[in-house]
Amino acid sequence: MAFLAGVLPLLLATATILTIPLSSTLSLLILTPLALADCECGYLSTIGELLPNSHAPSHQQHHALFTDLIESDFTKLVPVGEGEATIAANTDWVRQAFNLSDQRARGKYGEMFAVENVDAAGKEEEDKGLKLVVRASVVEDMVPVAEIDTRRLDMYWGTFRASMKMTKERGTCSAFFWYFNDTQEIDMEFLSKDFDKSNDSYPVNLVLQSREAVLNGYDSAATSNFVKAYLPFDPTEGFHEYRIDYLPGRVYFYVDGGLLGKIEGEAVPSSAGHLILQHWSNGNGLWSGGPPGRDAGFVVRYVKAYFNSSREERQRDWENRCRYPGAEGAVCMVPDVLPTNGTAGEWFFMERGNMTNNQTVWRSEGGRGEGRKRLSGWVVLGVVVWFML
Repeated sequence: MAFLAGVLPLLLATATILTIPLSSTLSLLILTPLALADCECGYLSTIGELLPNSHAPSHQQHHALFTDLIESDFTKLVPVGEGEATIAANTDWVRQAFNLSDQRARGKYGEMFAVENVDAAGKEEEDKGLKLVVRASVVEDMVPVAEIDTRRLDMYWGTFRASMKMTKERGTCSAFFWYFNDTQEIDMEFLSKDFDKSNDSYPVNLVLQSREAVLNGYDSAATSNFVKAYLPFDPTEGFHEYRIDYLPGRVYFYVDGGLLGKIEGEAVPSSAGHLILQHWSNGNGLWSGGPPGRDAGFVVRYVKAYFNSSREERQRDWENRCRYPGAEGAVCMVPDVLPTNGTAGEWFFMERGNMTNNQTVWRSEGGRGEGRKRLSGWVVLGVVVWFML
């Protein structure tokens, strides 16, 4: 435990992550001095190969500790104008409004990003969550599209997870990605025109936008930093958790805990950035296609982000609150969604009653504010034991 206490401050001082073998993780359960609040030293996440697969028959698994979180349960939102808990009032996310010309969008049409295209699904709709809509109608040679970004821009290494259901309408691109700039970007992109029920083919494009891609005319598919993976299900039929682990020198992509791909090397970003959810179309037949024949909705049920902050203020906050890293509940295990267990998707630290101070989250009951909620130690213990078994 002295090792853990000595190493944890280096987590932020060196702007790296702490990786811990499984045996060391178990030592966190030793009941030493009580933490003032649960999770005050951070969130322990699996990284690497979560499930045995062709990429990693050895099933090697490690853990990384992250200091900050954003958890957004979009199923509890109501449409703008129908109550307080709306996406417009959300403190963690910002809907975007801007236009791209056809030249800038690199398509047949431009793109018109409008806040009204990002809203909670209506009460009459079966799929609850945040809905990003691409309109079928073209307005002033632009397709009306949707984007929402995290307000925080300081996400430096982390594990980012989103439960999403893709549109059935052909001719759009649904995207979940981390972004710093056009040469430091990590994407999961879903092209609805490429989904083919006739042969059960459902590709997802795993992309690192890099300098190499820019030099290739923003054609990342022509670089070594592009992987086309295939989903073992129809992504338009239900919600699944899609995940990006952004680590020093490497990026892992998953769906429901299964590894889709891994990209390593110099193209991996080295800066802090933010998360973006986007749904767009510009008529480019080589990518999005479209516009869709009718309005197309892409629905997001939740986003969970556990990460380190690049901000010195946040780093000091962590150093001040993490006094006893070996104490019960000081480090919280992040449960993983797996094909055999989807209940982890319903777990939100922010909804528990014993959460550490100084973690900014959206209040599920509506309104603005900082969540100062704490998670009971016995529940954390239960989650860790469940996960290890």
